[in-house]
Amino acid sequence: MTVQERLAALRGEMREQGIAAYIVPGNDPHASEYMASHWCEMQWLSGFNGESGTVVVTMDRALLWTDSRYYLQAGIELKDSTIELMRESDIDCPSVAQWMCDELRITNYELRIGINPEMWSVDQFSAISRQLSEAGISVKSVDLIKPIWTEGRPAIPSDKLYAYPADYAGETVESKLARMREILEAKGEGLEAKGYALIVSALDEIAWLLNIRGNDVEYNPVVISYVVLEADKCTLFVNPGKIDSAAQNYLDFNNIDVQPYEAVFDYIRGLQGTVFYDGAKVNEALYEAIKKPHPRVLRTATGSPIEQSSSPSQGEEKGANAKNIQSPILVDKAKKNAVELEGERRAMRLDGAALTRFFKWLEETLDKRQKTKDESPLTEWDLMEKLHEFRAMGEGFVEESFGTIAGYQGNGAIVHYAATKEHCAEVSQEGMLLLDSGGQYLDGTTDITRTTWLGGRIPQQAKDDYTYVLKGHIALLRARFPRGTRGNQLDALAKQYMWEAGITFGHGTGHGVGHFLGCHEGPQNVRTDNNPTPLEIGHIISDEPGIYRTGKWGIRTENLITVIPAKQTKQTTTEDEWLAFETLTLCFYDTNLIEMSMMTEDEIDWLNAYHVRVYKEVSPLLNEEERKYLARKCAALEI
Repeated sequence: MTVQERLAALRGEMREQGIAAYIVPGNDPHASEYMASHWCEMQWLSGFNGESGTVVVTMDRALLWTDSRYYLQAGIELKDSTIELMRESDIDCPSVAQWMCDELRITNYELRIGINPEMWSVDQFSAISRQLSEAGISVKSVDLIKPIWTEGRPAIPSDKLYAYPADYAGETVESKLARMREILEAKGEGLEAKGYALIVSALDEIAWLLNIRGNDVEYNPVVISYVVLEADKCTLFVNPGKIDSAAQNYLDFNNIDVQPYEAVFDYIRGLQGTVFYDGAKVNEALYEAIKKPHPRVLRTATGSPIEQSSSPSQGEEKGANAKNIQSPILVDKAKKNAVELEGERRAMRLDGAALTRFFKWLEETLDKRQKTKDESPLTEWDLMEKLHEFRAMGEGFVEESFGTIAGYQGNGAIVHYAATKEHCAEVSQEGMLLLDSGGQYLDGTTDITRTTWLGGRIPQQAKDDYTYVLKGHIALLRARFPRGTRGNQLDALAKQYMWEAGITFGHGTGHGVGHFLGCHEGPQNVRTDNNPTPLEIGHIISDEPGIYRTGKWGIRTENLITVIPAKQTKQTTTEDEWLAFETLTLCFYDTNLIEMSMMTEDEIDWLNAYHVRVYKEVSPLLNEEERKYLARKCAALEI
């Protein structure tokens, strides 16, 4: 089916249901950043393959909302599709709900909007419902993609799950379950005698809680499943085919019951007492199951049912008491224990060795091609494959932690650039390369960006830009701050030198990182948004300021850092507990790009000390020639 044929089929379903517009978000039932292809409904419908987007279809228009990271990509992929691009990062771009309230004018149908409740978190559903109510628009919970995506739809992944030993995780399942129950009991003062339950739908939270991993989602070692944790049992809802005898023995040993994946809805309908859920993660369909409605319920914008496909049975019990809380698993998972942090340090040494080998290979390959006048293409894709090859040499390497960004010259200015084998730039011994990559090791998750100059005269603007970025990067990772400080309070440290020059960047400065889990995790981050989560000991975040010159280059420098207790000083004037960062990432910077006149003595001292540490920790993993190369790259800068 072409995009136009898919839109026509969807509009046919809309007519049958009496729906004026249908919204297809780029979500899955688990609020995942990276999704199994089975749930890539927005991408399938529109032909746009970006990770973030929402499609709205009416009887005569189709529109795609996405942010500035994907404007270029969307412009290319939506060409000839009849789908209009809505640039949601632009100040004057209306939200999906605002556009509907202001622009939707259809006379042949009642103003009913269709939404698949499995693809919307409870909080998202509630927010858009409130906005639509202002225009008298009601919401119908219905899946209209399933009946039209009947050919070629990938199945839900069925790879086997496996145990993740406590030797890596640093804590047993029994200990984690006990702590979560204590937290829930404390949150539920006055719990009914009927007990309590916690619904867990986020795949990384399930993997962390039960110490299990899988291969269901690219770049993320997670298992597609749900969990319901109760006072006296824990139930995993998963495709039975994913459990072999070893996994079953592991689950039995940890007293984890198993039911089929789709059985979660009926199970939740049977719960009584208090049911806790995280409205930012749990989908609306699961919430509706707590309240025991029947399928395909038409709702007003405030969420109350106004008609049903069938009548409830006589004497049906009322739903449980639903209580929206921030997931205690999310909070605990983010604070890495000592075993996890030591694993991360081992993974960083392996990653540093892989990157050293890669940059050595790249320089030597470009030199050789220049000397021999080799005109065969060397592309961004070739670089991505070679880096993967070097990472795969590391002990415990499983896969990349996200798709490598190898942006040569102007492609580096596209923040989420994604080269493909068919569409990628040729790389030569001149200009700038931005390389953003990471690995999933059994020991931990890595994410690093380095920008390097491949050859030719370095423009002064490039050196200035690189140095602005590096100075902000160093300022953030050297910060000291009192406990209770939030990431948004530190964000300006990484931007201060750029701001002085009238430069900024649009992406976040830092995101949380999981332990052999998602490369992006919350609740902590460093960005301008007012995130109420304070930085805590054991949090891992990225430090990645950048400057992007359209058509010229992109410059970003990224290390992973973790929050640690700060050394106390005589100057401390309060009883506050002070925190600082430990740099985890181990890889040299391209010092050729530094404008030394812009650097302070303290910054150069820090950089020299860091390079000494990089050589000390990474060189034992290298051969003699690789060590010589690393020594040159880590040579001390003269003040």
